[in-house]
Amino acid sequence: MKKVTKDNRMDEKIYAAAEKLFRLKYEELTELEKNVAHHIAERTPISKNVHQDLFEHATFGRKMADRVASFGGSWTFISLFVCVMVTWILLNSFILIRLNSSFDPYPYILLNLVLSMLAAIQAPIILMSQNRQAYKDRLTAEHDYEVNLKAELEITGLHEKVDSLREKQWNELISIQQEQLGFLRQLVEDRNKNQQAAG
Repeated sequence: MKKVTKDNRMDEKIYAAAEKLFRLKYEELTELEKNVAHHIAERTPISKNVHQDLFEHATFGRKMADRVASFGGSWTFISLFVCVMVTWILLNSFILIRLNSSFDPYPYILLNLVLSMLAAIQAPIILMSQNRQAYKDRLTAEHDYEVNLKAELEITGLHEKVDSLREKQWNELISIQQEQLGFLRQLVEDRNKNQQAAG
């Protein structure tokens, strides 16, 4: 004889929920659908903060890539970048040339080298950050699908319960009405008998 445990009952509940809600066997469901079936059967929330979970599990390099990309795409970076370039050009074109000690005279070959190195370092970091953002978006979309699917299935279940309750109430109302009609018939028959006996 098979021993019935809490886990066995929960598994049966999950399998039953899968067949009722998805009209498929549990084994035929996708991982997302299985996850939703578990949450519905266990009556647990499915919502979570995907971005917070990703941030908590991110490595130091990934966090730095996000920060560098965030700073590199900000107005603060653009303002600083313009200020450094204007200062560099003014310093090498007007101030240090008069003192005859300009370290990067026109056409600013050193500045061009620094800008090229900055672009060479910044581009892969920004691409890493964009890949992480695409991954975040994909996880968010999958989570939104799970939440929406669970909500849809829960709403469908509520509709079925409301329809069942309404049908039960209609049946009760019909039986009450039939009893009342029976009483009315009895009253009419009693009245007719009283009138015949009196008349």
